Amino acid sequence: MAAKVKKGDTVIVLTGRYKGSEGKVTKVIKETDRVVVEGVNIVTRHQRPNQFDPGGLKRFEAPIHISNVAHKDPVDGKPVRVGFKADEHGRKTRFAKRSGEQIDV
Repeated sequence: MAAKVKKGDTVIVLTGRYKGSEGKVTKVIKETDRVVVEGVNIVTRHQRPNQFDPGGLKRFEAPIHISNVAHKDPVDGKPVRVGFKADEHGRKTRFAKRSGEQIDV
């Protein structure tokens, strides 16, 4: 199945503590249907020191479920659903259902 959210896409968070915030997708985890969004869902973890790292408190972006994010519409910046259609060369491309604008460039 084709991916509706890919690395590098700009998305808006729909639910949770970070609702309304937006960022770029830095990683997609297909096995668990999760994405890592830049600047969203920041968590702090205690890291044990080892030979290469002094340890301490580490802050990083934790993954969030893919159903909790939506694409940012290229026209008006609102959350939008994604559809698929063939372009003039016969390739499958993604488009915003609200405005009809093509997402893949």
